[in-house]
Amino acid sequence: MLSTGALRAHLLAARLAGPVATSREESLRSYRLFAARDPRVTLGLHPRRGWEEHELLRLMADRCGVSSDPGHVSGPDVIDPERTLAGLDAFAERLAHAAVRRAPVLFGTGHPHRLLGFYAALADAMSAAGCSVLTPAQGRCIDITTRFGVRTFSLDYVRGVAMVREPGVRLPGGDTGAHTHSPLPVRVVLDAAAEGCGPLPELVIGDHGWVCGAGQLGIEAIGLADTDDPALFVGEAEGRVAVAVPLDDAVRSAYYRPLTRYVLNRACLSQ
Repeated sequence: MLSTGALRAHLLAARLAGPVATSREESLRSYRLFAARDPRVTLGLHPRRGWEEHELLRLMADRCGVSSDPGHVSGPDVIDPERTLAGLDAFAERLAHAAVRRAPVLFGTGHPHRLLGFYAALADAMSAAGCSVLTPAQGRCIDITTRFGVRTFSLDYVRGVAMVREPGVRLPGGDTGAHTHSPLPVRVVLDAAAEGCGPLPELVIGDHGWVCGAGQLGIEAIGLADTDDPALFVGEAEGRVAVAVPLDDAVRSAYYRPLTRYVLNRACLSQ
C-alpha cells in the first residue's frame, strides 16, 4: 500500500502539489472572472451569494494553500500537499460509501488527455464493487460555446468515463477527447437518464463542469480542481460540491497513477 509519506513525496516531485505549472496570473484572472459571474469559470455553478475577488483569494488560500497576499501577482502558484492529501482521503471516503450501498455512479472529465486513466481505474473498481457505472446519451451532439465560437461536439464514453469529442476524430480504442469546462455535457447526460427512466447517478465523479453542473442540480459530486478552478471550491464552501481535491489537473497522465492506488486503497476497493 502506498504510504501517505510516499504519496506526499510524489505530489511534490510530479508538481501535482507544491509549486505547480498553473501561474499566479492565471489563478488571479479566474478569481476576477468568477467574481464577475463569467460562465467560463463558474462552470455551471450559480453561487448563492456574491463572491468578491478578495474573498475568493482567502477561500483559495484556505482550501488550496495558495498565497493570500493580493500583492503576489506573478510566478507559479502553490498547492499545499497536506490539503491535497486531506482531499484525497475525503474523496476516497465518498467512493467507499457509494460502493457499500452499490449506488449508481457517473464519471465525466473535461481533461481526457490527462485524467482519463485516473477516472477509468476508479470506474472499473466501482463496477467490480457492484455499482452501476452509467453511460447515458452515448453519441448525443452538444453545442458548446468556445473561444472559437459555438462548436458541436459528440458525447462518448471510454471505459465508463464520459467526455466530448469533435465529430470525426475518434480512432478505434482511442482516448482523444476535447478539453472543456462546460456543464452542458452533464446536463445532457442527466436529461437522457431521466428521459430513459433509467437510474440517475447518486454520485458524480469528475472535474470542471461535470462536478459543478451536477452539484448545482443537487447530486452529490466530487472532483479534482486546480488553483484556477475556484468554482469547485466555492461549491464545496456552499455545500453543493461534496469534495474538491486541490491539485494540478494537467500534468502527465502517468503521474496520477499513484493517486489512483492511494484512493482505491483508502476506499477498500483495491482488487
